[in-house]
Amino acid sequence: MTTTHGSAKWQGGIKDGKGAISTKSGALSDYPYGFASRFEGKPGSNPEELIGAAHAACFTMALSLILGEAKLTAEHMETKADVTLEKVADGFAITAVHLTLSAKIPGADNATFQELAGKAKAGCPVSKLLNTKITLDVSLQG
Repeated sequence: MTTTHGSAKWQGGIKDGKGAISTKSGALSDYPYGFASRFEGKPGSNPEELIGAAHAACFTMALSLILGEAKLTAEHMETKADVTLEKVADGFAITAVHLTLSAKIPGADNATFQELAGKAKAGCPVSKLLNTKITLDVSLQG
């Protein structure tokens, strides 16, 4: 078992306030986030992009494991996770995550690749954590 952490600081109100996000590894160290970066497209981070990065990374690692079990090794995989935040009756909710994967996997046929990617989508720990609709598009490069 492993445990790690991320942290956030905040000062001020929701619209005029500002925050900073940090990770244990130092990949982020007091990186700014706030209302404007979350809802208005301004510079800075937001929780949804961090969830997207975490989900893309987790899914891709899970697929690497599953490919290995099938005696396949990826030459290249790139995953993007689009995280949708929407206003709902009681506030806001992440209503969907759409994973888009492009990969080059020598020896893999498209049907097998689709099946293994589906297993990774369902089985990765971040997918299991998220209580939302998760969709997946994959493309296998020749």
